[in-house]
Amino acid sequence: MTQPAAAASPRRRLSFEWLGVAPFIVFALMFLAFPTLYLLAGAFIGRDGQFTFDNIAALFTDQIIAAYWISIRISGASAILGAAIGLAMALAIIRGRLPAPLRAAVMTFSGVASNFAGVPLAFAFIATLGRLGLVTIILKTVFGFDLYRAGFNLLSFWGLTLTYLYFQIPLMLLIIAPAIDGLKKEWSEAAQILGASPWQFWRYIGLPILWPSVLGTLSLLFANAFGAIATAYGLTGSSLNIVPILLYAQIRGDALQNPGLGAALALGMVLITACANIIYLVISARAERWMK
Repeated sequence: MTQPAAAASPRRRLSFEWLGVAPFIVFALMFLAFPTLYLLAGAFIGRDGQFTFDNIAALFTDQIIAAYWISIRISGASAILGAAIGLAMALAIIRGRLPAPLRAAVMTFSGVASNFAGVPLAFAFIATLGRLGLVTIILKTVFGFDLYRAGFNLLSFWGLTLTYLYFQIPLMLLIIAPAIDGLKKEWSEAAQILGASPWQFWRYIGLPILWPSVLGTLSLLFANAFGAIATAYGLTGSSLNIVPILLYAQIRGDALQNPGLGAALALGMVLITACANIIYLVISARAERWMK
């Protein structure tokens, strides 16, 4: 008796779920992958259109190294201060038993402020803390304190860092809030039963649990500040030699225009921000596993 033929293996059909992801894939390819490949190719093309390593070599000149260094310092300072202030505010709002409407109001404002940047933000700070800004005039006329004679300058390292804090602190609040909500109430109650003070709870339990999330958010804040160009250009123009402004001068400038060098500068920024984002993704994944 002959055996029946083996049933044909079912064909693997394309799932319709991919249609929902397709717009994101197309968007990522058009505005992330393809521009990055274009920068990679443009970084090795000279003014004459020929292949060259001069643009990469120019990244190690004193001027460009100084621009990268001050950009890293501003990004690091705004990330550290934003993370510290945002964490303190989040702990006060979420764990401090403040009214629930206050938390809702702060989170709503944070969602708006974290995306408020560019020229409008620069104008807001100039109108507030500029030489003729509202706060500057009030301090001088009412309290007799000249902010700029005391050494403050909005168009400087600390001025730009202070401006970045406007969107860094709300971003920290939004990202760290779920991690703080993940701290179980039973942990603090058990610590109190065992005689631990609130300081000891945060020193030995709370902060060690939050630490991976804080480190991951810190790297994201660094990448967020390092890639900001519209706010820095609208606030300082060309008075502060940071990488985004130097990049803009190489691509759109009249005297210093060198698209190949601009592509090399942009490629360096992409590598730095990519490293920061990878650190954030890795640490965040570990933090989520720990919280589970």
